[in-house]
Formats: sequence, C-alpha cells, structure tokens
Amino acid sequence: MIYKVSYVVIGGEHPGAIANADEPPKVGDIVKLGRHEFKVLDVMELMPPRGGFAFLHATCQMLPSSETADQ
Repeated sequence: MIYKVSYVVIGGEHPGAIANADEPPKVGDIVKLGRHEFKVLDVMELMPPRGGFAFLHATCQMLPSSETADQ
C-alpha cells in the first residue's frame, strides 16, 4: 500500500506538503518536510483505499527546534 499524505501545518508558518509514504503517519509521529520537523497532531482518511493507494490528511505542528543551522 502506498499512502498519499496531505500534510497541513497549523499556524501558517509552513505551506505543508503532499508526500508518498510506505507507512501511514500516526498521531505523535515526527515527520520531516524540507528542512523542518513536525509533530503529527491528527490523521484522517480522506477516502477509502483504491488500487493500492490510501489517501490521508495529517494535521501537523512545526517543532521549534526544527530550524537548521544553515538558514
């Protein structure tokens, strides 16, 4: 199964992303999008799985320590 995940970041400090994953995100997971890390706050299924794909929406919050030194 391939998981197509729409990551939406609360607060507007990051545009979010759409990414493929081999495992579904879970509440409490830490995900890296670009140079930042995010904590997953909520996950919901957008529609039932079809043709080997599952479609998920994950709401995230940027971790304050996710800034890299090269910025």
